[in-house]
Amino acid sequence: MLDPTQERLCDENRTDFSDLKALTINCTLKKSPEGSHTDKLLGVTEAILVRNSVSLEQVRLVDHDIAPGVYPDMTEHRVEKDDWPTIWERVREADILVIGTPIWLGEKSSVCQRLIERLYAHSGQTNDKGQYVFYGKVGGCIVTGNEDGIKHVGMGVLYSLQHVGYTIPPQADAGWIGEAGPGPSYGDAREDGEGYVGFDNDFTRRNTTFMTWNLMHMARMLKDAGGIPAHGNSVDLWKEGRRFDAPNPDYR
Repeated sequence: MLDPTQERLCDENRTDFSDLKALTINCTLKKSPEGSHTDKLLGVTEAILVRNSVSLEQVRLVDHDIAPGVYPDMTEHRVEKDDWPTIWERVREADILVIGTPIWLGEKSSVCQRLIERLYAHSGQTNDKGQYVFYGKVGGCIVTGNEDGIKHVGMGVLYSLQHVGYTIPPQADAGWIGEAGPGPSYGDAREDGEGYVGFDNDFTRRNTTFMTWNLMHMARMLKDAGGIPAHGNSVDLWKEGRRFDAPNPDYR
């Protein structure tokens, strides 16, 4: 799964990541146990995380009944079944979230869009500092497909994550696309039988490696610092009865 450079980086690492928790959510349209190309690229990130003792959980979202909506539990809004609350418990515990999605018609999958909407359902919740509940967590994005759109999809996913409070480190997205139009996808066996499509793509392997290490480094920094300082970003300041009606003259 890992190439020699990736293996060497793991072997030479001296930073302790063992108290970090990561969650990867694959937003493929294919239910298990059908193979997923996105899952194969996510596997590179997952291998690096595990090699560095990060606790890892994996979710294929389409295997669960995730109701559409922007509330934490849609069964409270006339929906019979909603598995999201159990997924949310994993999201809430994770220091690192990596979203994987295929490209369809130049966009993230419908499953990925539903995930983002359900994350948004918690955007009003706060931590014990009065910050939004996603503060202190980091997010990244893996994209696969047979058509253009890696940067476009990554832009949308990462914007959504930072908007609800995730910290996005440098180079927090990676992906692979084949030639435009029908053709092999990431991880498919080559026609000549020599290896698998995309596995030897230096650009993809490099960016996936950068993303994963940057996620670990940023999560380490945030945890060691006790999260993001709450000065100036606590919702508590804006609750009714605590707002400043006029500028403080001491801050001229």
